[in-house]
Amino acid sequence: MSCHDHVLAPRWALRALAVLAAVVVGLVPWTDTASAHGSVIDPASRNYGCWLRWGSDFQNPAMQQQDPMCWQAWQDDTNAMWNWNGLYRENVGGNHRAFIPDGQLCSAGHTADGRYKSMDVPGRWKKTDVRRDFTVHLRDQALHGADYLQIYVTRQGFDPTTERLGWGDLELIKTTGRYAPTSDIRVDVSAPGRSGHHVVYTIWKASHADQVYYICSDVNFS
Repeated sequence: MSCHDHVLAPRWALRALAVLAAVVVGLVPWTDTASAHGSVIDPASRNYGCWLRWGSDFQNPAMQQQDPMCWQAWQDDTNAMWNWNGLYRENVGGNHRAFIPDGQLCSAGHTADGRYKSMDVPGRWKKTDVRRDFTVHLRDQALHGADYLQIYVTRQGFDPTTERLGWGDLELIKTTGRYAPTSDIRVDVSAPGRSGHHVVYTIWKASHADQVYYICSDVNFS
């Protein structure tokens, strides 16, 4: 074998690896690491729950029957789940109701060019069982901290399976103070007088910027 043959073999190997890498990139859904911020993981937000249950098996057709609301979300925009931690709006200035219209609360007013609009669709979303007294667990991946959290729960009589969420459907049950940067924030809340399927709506005002997260979690009051 000549010296030329020794040089040529590694070049072909590199070319083969480059082709393989291109194929892999084409098959793996794109995730925007810049949007790795955080969300409510318990009770699981709608898109976090879909990612948790199906992220490793999101092309499984069984999802359509077993988890139809997640199915419609994956079909609409897979990045809504891969970026479960990036559902926020910027430069709101505390005017939540002015920036987030009725019917678009779970998508933060169709933020990110409508990436999360499937979160607003009414239906039988998977629920977390809770009692009247429960804890909201926020995962703050980027250690933003919080100026405050506002936690709402839907009023008795609201039907998440048929109605889009509006501000008039919510009751504010907790407003917190500031939290220093930490990976996990837990808030104890109480929502008496409820039964069945409800939505917990969490507003998280991050401390590092005028950046606000609007998070829908489905629960079942047992």
